Amino acid sequence: MNAHRSRIGIAGAGVLGRLLAWQLSRAGHVVTVFDPAAGPEAPATGSLSEHAACAAGFTAAGMLSPIAELDNAGPDIARLGWRSLALWREVADTLRAEGCSAPLFEQHGSLMLAHGADLGAARRVLARLDTAPSLAAELPAPQPLDRAALAALEPALAPGLHAWLLPGEAQVMSRDMLHALAVQAPNVHWCWGERVERVEPGVLHLMGEGPVRFDLAIDVRGVNSAHPRAARGATPSRGHQPRPGEAGSALALGGEMAVRGVRGEVIWLHAPGVPLQRPVRLLHPRHRVYIVPRPGDLFVVGASEVESEDRSPVTLRSAVELMAAAQSVLPELAEARIVHMEANLRPALPDNEPHTHTEPGLLRINGLFRHGWLLAPALVQDALAALADMEKEPAHA
Repeated sequence: MNAHRSRIGIAGAGVLGRLLAWQLSRAGHVVTVFDPAAGPEAPATGSLSEHAACAAGFTAAGMLSPIAELDNAGPDIARLGWRSLALWREVADTLRAEGCSAPLFEQHGSLMLAHGADLGAARRVLARLDTAPSLAAELPAPQPLDRAALAALEPALAPGLHAWLLPGEAQVMSRDMLHALAVQAPNVHWCWGERVERVEPGVLHLMGEGPVRFDLAIDVRGVNSAHPRAARGATPSRGHQPRPGEAGSALALGGEMAVRGVRGEVIWLHAPGVPLQRPVRLLHPRHRVYIVPRPGDLFVVGASEVESEDRSPVTLRSAVELMAAAQSVLPELAEARIVHMEANLRPALPDNEPHTHTEPGLLRINGLFRHGWLLAPALVQDALAALADMEKEPAHA
């Protein structure tokens, strides 16, 4: 974006929407954000939120793991994610300097773990991760840790685990960051409880109110919960195969690419006195279970993805499998108290890759899949640069 003051309308107040609003308002633009949520706050801890869908970023553990994601994603994801690490640190430092007291960002690397019986599967994953430096010089390769080195880094982890350190990886405190981006952007006009039905160049069409015109319209709605099934959090009928975009977001990219929801599930645990400094991933044939420490003796335990557009509460099977896997690597979690369980939908395109579309008066970003926190700053930086270049081009006769 160039230096002139523009009127900008944003549909969606998830990670992308809040980050864009915060950055564009700081650059002097007049920004208005529309979102169906009741306000900027995170859903109350202890509520399942199946009747009030919230931004997927609130549910996410906030892991910034560009190296680990090479297990299932391509090199472009890793390069964008690595660039985003520094960008998130800059955002957190700025918010802190402007008065935010909540912890927002930590960078101590992360660990990949495997039990002895799963070492073969783990080595196949590590073979892909070892290619990181060949993809970009700044990407480090995983570092194997012997038992003594692992115990020195994380003494609470179970002995006998195979472990690898992924240097430089980090985490964002997702709930605190989303809240800070909204409340520390006082010049943004936040229109909560407003749903955008359609986005066109320079126009946001609001449900029940009609069109609102801007110099630039931005569509970052992710998985739109307008569809009745998604809004209710209803479990799909037995044998029903959800179609892409059935959760109500098929038009999120102007109908060009259907957006489907991919279910993510997390469990929040309270375990006073259990020491864990960095996020860990357990390499398991059935699951990629992660455990992420949070301030206040809290831990987020989750699974990477479930191919379902169901927002209903976490199932018994998922809860048992996640918590059993977490306790197998962090035995002291046996006495942890279950604080909160939550499921949400990540927006994904057919190829599971993010997509950015720019044209005069319009910016769309969608399909961040499970990489929303990992990719958002770099995608925003690239999209705004593309818009600025577009404005510099001479108008065609």
